[in-house]
Amino acid sequence: MVVESVRVHMLSSQHVVILKESDRDRYLPIWIGPSEANAIAMRLQGLNAERPLTHDLLVSIVGTLNASVNRVVVTSVTEGTFHARLYVEAADGSEAEIDSRTSDAIAVAVRTGSTIYVDERVLDEAGVEPDRPEAGDDPDEKLAVFREFINSLDVDLGGGEKGPPREELGS
Repeated sequence: MVVESVRVHMLSSQHVVILKESDRDRYLPIWIGPSEANAIAMRLQGLNAERPLTHDLLVSIVGTLNASVNRVVVTSVTEGTFHARLYVEAADGSEAEIDSRTSDAIAVAVRTGSTIYVDERVLDEAGVEPDRPEAGDDPDEKLAVFREFINSLDVDLGGGEKGPPREELGS
């Protein structure tokens, strides 16, 4: 998965990180808190806080211990709450599996360049995939629901500012 974007829902002002499968057009929207959204968005934009944020501190501690974050896995979703695991490799080659909030795991992954995986069952339950138009179908009609969802979101620029809706999903 790749972090496609971090957005703000225009009507509710809630933050969402959108993961996209690398090899297909399937998305996973995960509602997250504003602090985590800001931490992810800042790193995606190549910005650093003046002082280390919690995620930066965690990455520094892991590095100081000669360990590394190998991967992040979104393992399950229960009643709309996503669960994730961080996989950390120690200096001796052993691997530790650490429970994490999904938003924190993603914030760490974007700082370490770690791969983000999502369990297939999670994607089946909570993933969003635009319908493929069949012969004779109007592609704009098939994408209307997905386009409406995406266009109700606004880009979070990490500084509390909101950018314009993404035009490439428009008419």
